[in-house]
Amino acid sequence: MIGALMTTLRLPALLLLLLLSLLTSAARATAKFEDTMAQRTLACSVCHGAEGRAAADGYYPRIAGKPAGYLYNQLLHFREGRRHYGLMTRLLEPLSDAYLSEIAGHFASLDLPYPPPARVTATPAVLERGRLLALQGDPSHKLPACVACHGTRLTGVQPNTPGLLGLPRDYLNAQLGAWRSGQRRAHAPDCMAQVARTLTPEDLNAVANWLAAQPLPANPHPVTRLPMPPSVACGSAILPAGAMTR
Repeated sequence: MIGALMTTLRLPALLLLLLLSLLTSAARATAKFEDTMAQRTLACSVCHGAEGRAAADGYYPRIAGKPAGYLYNQLLHFREGRRHYGLMTRLLEPLSDAYLSEIAGHFASLDLPYPPPARVTATPAVLERGRLLALQGDPSHKLPACVACHGTRLTGVQPNTPGLLGLPRDYLNAQLGAWRSGQRRAHAPDCMAQVARTLTPEDLNAVANWLAAQPLPANPHPVTRLPMPPSVACGSAILPAGAMTR
């Protein structure tokens, strides 16, 4: 009787040990490591969302599908102190120009759908002012239209000019504000610093609201060239030879 009772009491413990053994074996059978750029850049998805689709908080932008030259320049800016975010700087400091170009080429090659724009809260007057600035500029203040550099669809221009659609209002406001204050810089001539400092705070808010409210066109890809040269010159680092341009 006592022996049978002890056997019964030991059964749960034996089953528990068997279960732990099976779990340990499963944990050791890890997935095969794939030495691909997609796997190496998984750390980027912590902030920028899965596959670089953007984070939900509105401050970490989409990087998937951006022109490779633009992404490469931004990585250089973070590494070299023209843009300021400590985590990005520390991640990029040990990386070579060639490796940054590989990272840029990887994200530029991702052709992923965009979500619909967020709900608009700005007034019709603010949105109309933003539309005029984006599509026509303000000649009285020598302010070029956004479409003059970012393309008539505002989806960017290869290889160095990003699209402006599919970005949250808070991110656009933050970046334009950083250019106005000098917290964000680019290679000379820094055309965006000039544009941002020409915008009044009210106009900056208006154009950010309008851009954030626009849906992506049927073809959301950057164009290969502008219909005419832009009225302002913009500086950029040249992609390393052989780098992917999309």
